[in-house]
Amino acid sequence: MSASVSTSSPAGATAPQGGKAKASGPVLEVKNLSVALPSGGDRVNAVNNVSFTVNPGEIVCLVGESGSGKSVISFTIMGLLAKALKPVAGEILLEGENVLAASEARLRELRCTRMSMIFQEPMTALNPVMTCGEQIDEVLRTHTKLDAAKRKAKIIGILTRVKLPEPERIYASFPHQLSGGQRQRIMIAMALVLDPVLLIADEPTTALDVTTQAEILKLIAELQEGQGTGVLFITHDFGVVAEIAHRVAVLRWGELVEMGQTEQILSRPEQPYTRMLISSVPSIHPAHRGVRLARETVLRTEKLGKIYSSKSMFQKSRVVKAAVDVDLEVRKGETLGIVGESGSGKSTVARCIARLIDPSEGNVYLGDTEIARIPAVRLRPHRRKVQIVFQDPYRSLNPRMTVGDSVIEGPMNFGLGRAEAVNRARKLMETVRLDPNALDRYPHQFSGGQRQRICIARALAMEPELLIADEAVSALDVSVQKQVLELLDEIRQRLNLAVLFITHDLRVAAQICDYVAVMSQGRVVEYGAAEQVFGAPKHEYTKALFAAAPGREWQFGKFAA
Repeated sequence: MSASVSTSSPAGATAPQGGKAKASGPVLEVKNLSVALPSGGDRVNAVNNVSFTVNPGEIVCLVGESGSGKSVISFTIMGLLAKALKPVAGEILLEGENVLAASEARLRELRCTRMSMIFQEPMTALNPVMTCGEQIDEVLRTHTKLDAAKRKAKIIGILTRVKLPEPERIYASFPHQLSGGQRQRIMIAMALVLDPVLLIADEPTTALDVTTQAEILKLIAELQEGQGTGVLFITHDFGVVAEIAHRVAVLRWGELVEMGQTEQILSRPEQPYTRMLISSVPSIHPAHRGVRLARETVLRTEKLGKIYSSKSMFQKSRVVKAAVDVDLEVRKGETLGIVGESGSGKSTVARCIARLIDPSEGNVYLGDTEIARIPAVRLRPHRRKVQIVFQDPYRSLNPRMTVGDSVIEGPMNFGLGRAEAVNRARKLMETVRLDPNALDRYPHQFSGGQRQRICIARALAMEPELLIADEAVSALDVSVQKQVLELLDEIRQRLNLAVLFITHDLRVAAQICDYVAVMSQGRVVEYGAAEQVFGAPKHEYTKALFAAAPGREWQFGKFAA
């Protein structure tokens, strides 16, 4: 695919946040890079003839759909590429040194000292049996000759720089004892402790709520500006792109289709593919969804609460009120969104409603039936009525079962014959716009977006009265996300289904929800029609939440002539 591609940044180019790019040689030059896929792949090369640069003090964002080659490029730069993938052409110059020609020993020397990487999921990237301080200390022991006291002082210093509270406590904490945002700050501290010239950030804010995301983006921009570090930032979130990028490189099927200054790419893209991607970004301004009709109430909660308590021989007992006095209502054909930061109680409420956990207090009504007090052994008749689509479609499906067996399992457990269950599954595959003949395939043979469609089909196979979508599109790129959101909305209207939609993405909530409940510290602090909540928020927390949304000032998809 041919495209007019600029791979150099004009002097003095600035990003919405971050400093000016320094006029000196690039810290990273990727020249005509090609990385081959194993034989039998969907194309010859995962990356094909890609060239771009990253200058000191500059943030370059790589964007594109899943499978476009973004992460393959980053892992190739770091020398962490899977053995099945092979660089077959080109050069990667780190301050002039070709890392493709470097030995494994030399690559180990370069990692952390000259180039570092922040991975997408800190809970899997961090060692669960080592304290955070020990994990950063491992970097210093490997690459410096500092004694233990100087190493600890340096670690405390970097923990302070990344704005972690109580650095001494964080130093001695294990990853599971920290929040998602704090764990990501540990990853940033580990990456920057030796002041590398190149920082690669691979979707570092995807799983974070908007306020934590805003803090992490601001932190990366400040550290990059202060040190003059070049940053290669991989993301599918165009709000993030608008917030921090100097330049943007757009990838499709392993090829670079367009590259330029952020304002030019977002406002005047040259390529149809780029226009399609940007047009897929949901607007943060809600669409008008009509007046609430006198429909049957499917779900109602009254003073719903969940309290966790922990006791230990070594610590004082601790009580956490995860949900307090939560009152919600969802009617047929409506979508109620629950938004808020991580730890606000969104998923706890959903799990109480589905009785995956037992409420501590209050009531949950499915129609006229109160289910919060029903013993677990008597819940089976009500399980069918509430179905959940979870966040991660990769972990939601059993890899050893065909997708057909996954879809028919629930209905057959409730007495439906196999032939009738298979017939229902085939119809549902058409409903979610997949080939019914694909029921005999396994989950790994589908893309992430297709897997999420299968999870929706599996939930609908139970013919539920209430569908709960718990961060069901947060892991999807914007074009697939748009398709899944349109599908959910179409199914809601066609089946007159009640939907409880949990998300930290305010743009998604604005477009799919009729009503919105904003949660903070276990409580609903604001509740109303989406147009009212987004258009004129009343609570200070809601205002702060919306103000933190990245790229909130941009009107994505409205291109200049």
